[in-house]
Amino acid sequence: MHVNGVHSARGIVNHAREKVRDGCVERRLSLMFRSLSRLEMKMQTRDVMTTSVVSVTPDTTVHELAMLLTKHRISAAPVVDQEQHVVGMISEGDLLHREEIDTEKTPSRRSWWLEMLGSDRGAEDYIRSHARKVGEIMSRDPICVSEDASLTEIASVLESHHIKRVPVLREGRVVGIVSRSNLVQALASAFVEPRAPATSDAEIRAMLMGELAGRGWAFPGRNIVVRDGVVHLWGTVWSSDQLDAMRIASESIPGVKRVEDHTIPYPIMPGI
Repeated sequence: MHVNGVHSARGIVNHAREKVRDGCVERRLSLMFRSLSRLEMKMQTRDVMTTSVVSVTPDTTVHELAMLLTKHRISAAPVVDQEQHVVGMISEGDLLHREEIDTEKTPSRRSWWLEMLGSDRGAEDYIRSHARKVGEIMSRDPICVSEDASLTEIASVLESHHIKRVPVLREGRVVGIVSRSNLVQALASAFVEPRAPATSDAEIRAMLMGELAGRGWAFPGRNIVVRDGVVHLWGTVWSSDQLDAMRIASESIPGVKRVEDHTIPYPIMPGI
């Protein structure tokens, strides 16, 4: 259904191109066509993930794990059971504090009443520094994704859970790993199609307003003026981020020579 929709929209664009040759309309149709092409070519996890997965089992020793990470120049590995189902993740961070290299955590001093009550605080640290098997120190219930997840979903998962990588599953079994570096590699490989410069101030403004449409931080149209290829920003701003975002959006429009800032900070009421 999605693909058919794209092809139908493309047909509309091509038909309009044949009927309309006005410069401004033609350019807008071209932008629409490129947007449809990007939609059709939207990348998924399977397109960027690493498929040569180095995994370990809960019975793998910590020393064997350290040797594997070093040999394969990786920083983490999924922990799988006999059916290749992911049961945990183990990373370099789990090996930082080890008694073999005298980096185990030093017990911190506590209040006397905590000493009297007793606590298992420090027991977990002891396990991490002295355990011999991966299953004893791995992170359990790891976050996993499917191979058809979009890169937007992957980025959100990595960011929201403050992790660097996630296992990729197919029918419950691990088939790959996708990491932050995979997303960076996808960015480096992305083709950035050059856009033809706008031919008039009106067209520059129209393209900028289209870029800003629906963005809550964007200025209202009455605060944007374009003269001789120079974008003038007027009005009040809530933050420097808002102003920077407007500047970057303006500079991304072909034909813009520079951006002039005439804004003022939004007045802060005392006591607010």
